[in-house]
Amino acid sequence: MSETLVEVENLTRYYQKHRAVSHLNFTLKAGEVLGFLGPNGAGKSTTMQVITGNLAPSEGQIRIAGYDILEAPREAKQQLGYLPEHPPVYADAGVDEYLGYCARLHRIRRHQVGAAVAKVKQQCGLKDVGNRLIGNLSKGFQQRVGIAQALIHDPPVIILDEPTVGLDPIQIREIRELIRSLGSERSVILSTHILSEVQAICDRVQIIRNGKLIYNATIDMLEHSRDTSILIALHRPPAEEVLHQLEVVDQVEALDSHRFRLILKPEASPESLVAASVQQDWGLYQLIPEQQSLEDLFIELTADDEAQAQ
Repeated sequence: MSETLVEVENLTRYYQKHRAVSHLNFTLKAGEVLGFLGPNGAGKSTTMQVITGNLAPSEGQIRIAGYDILEAPREAKQQLGYLPEHPPVYADAGVDEYLGYCARLHRIRRHQVGAAVAKVKQQCGLKDVGNRLIGNLSKGFQQRVGIAQALIHDPPVIILDEPTVGLDPIQIREIRELIRSLGSERSVILSTHILSEVQAICDRVQIIRNGKLIYNATIDMLEHSRDTSILIALHRPPAEEVLHQLEVVDQVEALDSHRFRLILKPEASPESLVAASVQQDWGLYQLIPEQQSLEDLFIELTADDEAQAQ
C-alpha cells in the first residue's frame, strides 16, 4: 500500500463568526494527483493555506508525511512545495539567482544548490533563461519559475494553485506532463478552474461547497458511474408513455418527434431496449451513450451557489 503523505482530519477554519471550512476530512497517498475544486468562496484557498501552514486551523489536525503542521511546523513544511495563485517571484532577480535563494531558504546544502537549480530548470523548461531577469519574462515563463521554486527542495507533497494560468497551449501540455511525472512518486494537490485539466491529469477529484466536502471520487469512478443516459432515434417512435413503461427506463425526455433522451435505471443494459425496438418495429437507427462531463457534474452540484452570486 502506498504511503499516506497528507492526512486532514476534521479541518475547520473560522474567520470571526464565519465558518469558511467545515469538518473537512481526506487523505492523499504517494502517487496520487488530487483535483481540488469548488466555486468562488467555497473555501479552497483557505483549505490550502491551512494545509501549507500559512493559516492555523480553528479545529482539526493536519499531518504532512507524518508531521503535525502545528506540533512540528518546520518539519511538516519541509515536506511541502507550494505554488500559490500568484507566483511568489521577484521581478528584479535573475532566474538562477532567485532559484538559488529559494534553495537556501529550504536549507539545501551550499554545494548542492547548483545541482538543485539545474534540475528544476530542466524539469520546468527554464534552461535557456537562467540569466534573464524574472520581470522581463513572459507571464508563462514567470509561472514556470513559480513551479520551479515549489520543486527546488524535492518535496514529497506538491500543492499547485492554478499552475497553468497564462500559459499557451503548448506550455499547458508541457506543464501537464510535468504534473503527471510529479504525481508518479509524490502527492499532488491541484486547484484549477479548468475542469478538463483535472480529468486529463488527476487520479481523484474532490468538490467542496460552502466549506464542506460534497463530492469525492476517483476519475475512473466519475467516468463509469454516470453512463446511464442514452440518446435514441426511431423512424417509427411509439408514444412517450410506451418508452417510459420499458423495464430498463427510468425517465424519458422527448427531444423532437423522432429523438429521445432516456435515463436508464442503475445497472440496466440497453440490450432489452434494442430488442423491444426490433420486436415492435420502431426502426431504431441511432443509439448514443451519453457521458456526463466533470463540468456537468460541477455545475449540477454548485448551481445554487452560482445563482446566489449572480
